[in-house]
Amino acid sequence: MHLFLAPECAPFAIAAMILVGLTAIEVLSMLLGFSLSELIGKPHFEGHEGVLAGLLSWINLGGVPLLILIMLLLGIFAVMGFAIQTIADMVWTPLPAIIAGPTALLVTIPLVRRSTRTIARIVPRDETYAVDTGDFVGRTGTVSIGPLDQGLPGRVSVKDTHGNWHQLRACAAKGESPLPIGAQVLLVDRKADIFIAVSAPSDLARSDDKSSMEQRS
Repeated sequence: MHLFLAPECAPFAIAAMILVGLTAIEVLSMLLGFSLSELIGKPHFEGHEGVLAGLLSWINLGGVPLLILIMLLLGIFAVMGFAIQTIADMVWTPLPAIIAGPTALLVTIPLVRRSTRTIARIVPRDETYAVDTGDFVGRTGTVSIGPLDQGLPGRVSVKDTHGNWHQLRACAAKGESPLPIGAQVLLVDRKADIFIAVSAPSDLARSDDKSSMEQRS
């Protein structure tokens, strides 16, 4: 604890506190039916050249949402910084922040690149670059953030025709009982970017489960 409050660890403590704040905001925004990382989106920097653009491309900027990239940078930088200062404190004394900061950053950058490449493979794709948004009407999915009611929208996990998963904002249809997390739903309509969902008929849910199993095999 003394290292967290030490002046030599100030950059890492600040990074850790910013990370905690961003995490709290993201969790709160998801509970309210939207995602801060989705609002920020993925940055696009095509056409830019130079050392900075090369570095940003190298750490996979654009491959993951910008908020996730920032949180990875903050988290790994803080962890590496405290690790460096802990080792230095055990050996002799904590390094000056002006030395520990750049050292931690040099270790952070390649770790961020490795992390973003891994996350890019597993994070569900929110954008519908290969599918028209209207094509999701009539498809079934699973409530991932809910329950869905007629109030604030939740989230439904839906697979498109290409096998890509999408997290769509959705509300329950008028007169529909609240749809809990994990419930199979049918998207029957769309108003702007919010889909209208009803409980999926059992035969549709079973057929979708069977199709998913066949795709896995």
